[in-house]
Amino acid sequence: MSVPHNTQVKQDSAEIDLGKLFGILIDNRWMIIAVTFIFAVVGIAYALMATPIYKADALIQVEQKSSGMPALGDMGELFASESSATTEIEIIKSRMILGKTVDALNLTTVATPNYLPIVGKGLARIQGNKRDIVISRFEVPEYITEPVFELKVMDGEAGTFALIDANEKTVLDGRVGELAQQGDFKLFVTALSAENDAAFTLAKRSRLGAIEWLQQNLSVSERGKQTGILQLSFTGENRNEIEEILNDISQNYFLQNVARNSAEAENSLQFLRTHLPDIKAQLTASEDTLNKFRQENESIDLGLEAKSTLDVMVTIEAQLNELTFKESEISQRFTREHPAYVALLDKRRTLLGERERLNRQIQKLPKTQREVLRMTRDVEVNQQIYVQLLNKVQELNIVKASTVGNVRILDAAQSYSRAVKPKKPLIVVLATLLGGMLAVAIALLRAAFHRGVENPDEIEAIGLPVYASVPMSDWQIELEKKQKGKKQLTVNETLLAVSNPADLSIEALRSLRTSLHFAMMEAKNNIIMISGPSPGIGKSFVSANMAAVVAKSGSKVLVIDADMRKGRMENQMAVNPKPGLSDFLSGQTDIESLLKKPGVEGMDFIGRGDVPPNPSELLMHPRFKQLMDWASENYDIVIVDTPPILAVTDPAIVGAHAGTTLLVGRFGQNSVKEIEVTKQRFEQNGIEVKGFILNAVIRKASSYYGGNYGYYNYSYESK
Repeated sequence: MSVPHNTQVKQDSAEIDLGKLFGILIDNRWMIIAVTFIFAVVGIAYALMATPIYKADALIQVEQKSSGMPALGDMGELFASESSATTEIEIIKSRMILGKTVDALNLTTVATPNYLPIVGKGLARIQGNKRDIVISRFEVPEYITEPVFELKVMDGEAGTFALIDANEKTVLDGRVGELAQQGDFKLFVTALSAENDAAFTLAKRSRLGAIEWLQQNLSVSERGKQTGILQLSFTGENRNEIEEILNDISQNYFLQNVARNSAEAENSLQFLRTHLPDIKAQLTASEDTLNKFRQENESIDLGLEAKSTLDVMVTIEAQLNELTFKESEISQRFTREHPAYVALLDKRRTLLGERERLNRQIQKLPKTQREVLRMTRDVEVNQQIYVQLLNKVQELNIVKASTVGNVRILDAAQSYSRAVKPKKPLIVVLATLLGGMLAVAIALLRAAFHRGVENPDEIEAIGLPVYASVPMSDWQIELEKKQKGKKQLTVNETLLAVSNPADLSIEALRSLRTSLHFAMMEAKNNIIMISGPSPGIGKSFVSANMAAVVAKSGSKVLVIDADMRKGRMENQMAVNPKPGLSDFLSGQTDIESLLKKPGVEGMDFIGRGDVPPNPSELLMHPRFKQLMDWASENYDIVIVDTPPILAVTDPAIVGAHAGTTLLVGRFGQNSVKEIEVTKQRFEQNGIEVKGFILNAVIRKASSYYGGNYGYYNYSYESK
């Protein structure tokens, strides 16, 4: 079963022709190389000019314990606390920590040197003309909404400067190392290194803005998992400045950690100190009550059983009071559902039950002994509580004094000697790759959107045979360049067929001459009309040089320039176009006076003449048929060059008198659709197009690798 032709074409179009793609890249190799080279140069320039960004880092250890002394036992555990690395990182990046650094280093003041746009800063760094300024104090009035000023160096050696506002008004003058003050403006420049007339931009940003700048450039991360080692890194242009900033941040974090741990002990001390006077008052009152009772009852002594019960009662009361103290502390850290809190409540219930049992046992003693026992118990319990609180106060004082925090600075801030940004080799490589990819993409896109005919097969697919493919002539291009500015020219300087008969373009036209010989056998006359879809495709070049080639073969040829609108064939024939075709059609002259001799034996030429207002109407005049009949009888071949059919209707009028009609299209310029419409336009006027001439063919790698045939040079070399 045979495959339909249309189906085969669709399958072929759906396939990717790798050879043609490769050929497109070869055709555009110089553009690709140029674009890639430009991108590489831009990448190198950027890498050299870009301001280097340095990085400083520091290490901090966060231990999983807080302050206190191990010898204190439970007291040390009371203030123990664990913090995750995420929590500590957020603390470091908080406004509480960074705000202190902003205040200490005066980061609300921003001073930047003024250079030429884009390249000035890089050039100054490469040449070593770096400008530096250190400002320790800068105050502006509150009513200024946009505090941006210019500091101009008046004398670099003396250190004098002037502060200029946005209205170019001098606000104050000063000297390095001295406080400059004018009204509410205060400026203290600590150091200045710049040449005369150098300028700096001074800006005042908010405290919050400075903190946000620190947060953007500060990076904090934990090294490893659950190590408690935090790495702080800060990036910036000035190595000394970023080290100073990072050290200050580390120190502020360390100090707040110590203050936080000692604050817990301080809170406990305040709680105990508020209770000590009350306990002491209760102890004094209970002692006075016991002494008074003994005096009234003449000093009653307790028995052994009562004394043992008293000791147990005192111990229980002491434990209950200690639990009360612990509960007040633990309630600040845990809820009642926490296991430690639940255990404390269980112990309290047990002690309360034991105290209740002893109270019932005491009720069995005599009343006097019972009273003495109760009063003695109160005295001893209060005394023990008082002593216990005094001990706690001393322990907390020791804890507070020995607080070192659970943070340790392992490595102070230090900046790297090499810049972390920009990565110069990577930038150059990426810029080069980007340029190459962009150039390839441009080449492929141009090829994808290019609709010009480059393959004769595309023309023959619409039913129009290609008689010749005329290659682009470098010799013709040089001839056209030499013609500019010259007035007196010969045909040897204008016509390629005379100037360089061995040119490949002329060889192609000789092939066309052979094809025309057979094509004109069935024609009604020997008149050949040459037209095309659009202007600027080389119709006149083909007409003139084909006429010269035919004339050199021994035939008598007449060339008529029928483009009375924009015809310029007289330039190639090196003759005067007047009188011409328009003059004869308008009845101003006869045929014999129209003929010009370009200088090629056997070839005559009729120019277009003066530009008429109505070229189409003149061509429809009977005189044109008279001219065509006369030319057909007196010449072997008559070649008529006409304007483009898609622009004007003149070729349709001329084509009615011609026996053979040929179309000329330019390689890579005229599309298949355009050629097809041109063919249909002639057919609508009853004119059959015999063939097509593809002009200005360029040998492309895309055509070679894509499978299209080309042309070959087979001319001899003359010595």
